[in-house]
Amino acid sequence: MSLTAAAAATAQDSEDWDLLVQPENQTTVAYTQFDNGLLLAARCQRGIYQVMFGGLPAGPAVKEFHKSNRILIIGIGDEKEAEQRFLLGENPSVAFSELPAPLARQMREGGRMTIVVPDGAEDGRNLRYVVELPASNAAIDQSLTACDRPLVDPRDEELDALADDGLPVNLVWKRMPQPEYPSGRTYTAGFAVVTCVSQADGRVEDCVVETEYPVDGGFGAAAMRGTRKGRLENRGGEGPVPTRLIVYRVNYSMSDPAFSTGSRLRNRDQ
Repeated sequence: MSLTAAAAATAQDSEDWDLLVQPENQTTVAYTQFDNGLLLAARCQRGIYQVMFGGLPAGPAVKEFHKSNRILIIGIGDEKEAEQRFLLGENPSVAFSELPAPLARQMREGGRMTIVVPDGAEDGRNLRYVVELPASNAAIDQSLTACDRPLVDPRDEELDALADDGLPVNLVWKRMPQPEYPSGRTYTAGFAVVTCVSQADGRVEDCVVETEYPVDGGFGAAAMRGTRKGRLENRGGEGPVPTRLIVYRVNYSMSDPAFSTGSRLRNRDQ
């Protein structure tokens, strides 16, 4: 059994999350902060949606941030605690949700929230935050709307059925998507997460860039283009592919020779 260290956290007294709108920067941010330094934010910036957890114990110290991800165990209200994937940007104490819109829709209801950071305490134990999350009747909705994200999305219910590779248990990639590195960009690394719906012939359609980093790196558009080359099949290789939600994750790095030719996918699970 893992030992857990508790992190004291008192929620700020608020009827809603705080809201910051900067039209000149095409930015809308809903955020709430706690007296132990924990900060939760849902941000739409230039059409890119992100949910960020700040004030966490620093994640793995790596030179190439795109290679670093972390698992947080999250429970909100009556929902059972479950693992969720996050990515680290250049600041290792800030974690970005891989599926920010579904998480934002969870958080808008408020209630008791637990966040477990595996190995987050100084002595190596798990670190648990327990906070009273303010409900958001307007601020989170405004951040979602600013990025044209629905306030209710039935696709959220399909996420629990996905395996770690982002596919339903009965599907595999027959031909992996092959995203190319964005041309004309100055960033040497980035990431993107895309959700799509599988079709009977193995193609994917109705794709949505769930998040990407940096916001102006072009990595989401490149990942979307890569999905056109992918094909799915049943694990047994027979019969039409069922219509299911899938998650497709890509890490980009100029230091990876694969992206000098766009020859293969670097999936975050590799």
